[in-house]
Amino acid sequence: MLLCGVDYGSKLAGTTALCFGEPGTGQTFFRKSAKNQDADQFLLNELQLYKPGLIFLDAPLSLPGVYRGLPGCHNYFYRQADKQLKAMSPMFLGGLTARAMQLQERLLQAGLPPAYETYPSAQARQLNLPEEGYKRESASIEPVLQKVLPHYPSLRIAPESVTSWHHVDALLALISAIRFTEGKQEEYGDAAEGMILV
Repeated sequence: MLLCGVDYGSKLAGTTALCFGEPGTGQTFFRKSAKNQDADQFLLNELQLYKPGLIFLDAPLSLPGVYRGLPGCHNYFYRQADKQLKAMSPMFLGGLTARAMQLQERLLQAGLPPAYETYPSAQARQLNLPEEGYKRESASIEPVLQKVLPHYPSLRIAPESVTSWHHVDALLALISAIRFTEGKQEEYGDAAEGMILV
């Protein structure tokens, strides 16, 4: 089954990256939006073209439960999952959160599977990537990859195809999808409010 990890960026910044992978064959490839290109339409087009069976998205897919009157939810800024992972507030991310929730609806309308929310920074912490310079200068991308790839030897990735931290985060989102297929994912948050899978 083809899986997809998405690093979701600003709409026109050219920072949305996808990493497709098929663990059975090791086939792995990247796609990235262009500057001034509608990232949401680009993303939908790519997903419709390749039809992955599983999509893991680095963006909030729900609002704090207080806005839906969920019992026990009183925080107007953070969901339980955000607090557990020390992630940014969906409210602070504002437009990105709204776009991600709208994208989720568009995926369903297009007959694609719903996306699962993930958090590449948490995956990076699990793999001890900060000590390799995760998200610092671009020269650190190669040592980060050298630390990641031995854990997933089935993924065939040409290091030269990973040219930005957006590619790295898309790869980490893909790894969360792989962990999910293996039943090894870590789950944060509450199912009614919104969960993050790592």
